[in-house]
Amino acid sequence: MLTNSHGNLTKMPIMEQTNLTPSKAISTKIVSNTPGRLRLRIARPYRETREMQHIITTLKAQSNISQVRTNISHGSIVIEHDRTDNSLKNVVATLVDLGVIFADITQGDSDAAVGVSNAVVNLNKRVEQATNGEVDLRFLFPLGLSFLAIRQLFIRGLQFETIPWYVLAWYAFDSFIKLHGTNRLKSSSE
Repeated sequence: MLTNSHGNLTKMPIMEQTNLTPSKAISTKIVSNTPGRLRLRIARPYRETREMQHIITTLKAQSNISQVRTNISHGSIVIEHDRTDNSLKNVVATLVDLGVIFADITQGDSDAAVGVSNAVVNLNKRVEQATNGEVDLRFLFPLGLSFLAIRQLFIRGLQFETIPWYVLAWYAFDSFIKLHGTNRLKSSSE
């Protein structure tokens, strides 16, 4: 039983009540939550037409929901509902009953990011092959930065007066974490 915007108890159709048993957890992220409007993004593995259509059909059966729009390829569901807090609670409760879990989901890598990553991996393999496995980019990149730092030191001097305090604070924090790691924290808490 749910309440509508007038506070009256309403029943969902019996057919919809039997479909509320979740078959699996559906990872979802709340993208936007404004009064009367909730926008969700479904994780990529759950963007099946049948699964999303089941969610949409169940939501449309709610009396406090005026409209449900979806973009299956992007995993987007926009739910327009009454502007009351109880309305939002009913929408969220229905989603939870359907097996929706709210989590921080990633959208995956873009095509550009995958392309750059693949190019760097291929370059790294070529460098390793050229040096018979002695050197790779994880060594050459910091080495190159070190040479640039030494060059700047010779040309401009130490320049301690131009280094902002927050840069020094960040390097102190970062070097402490990297040199000490987090394994000691985990082992001492166990």
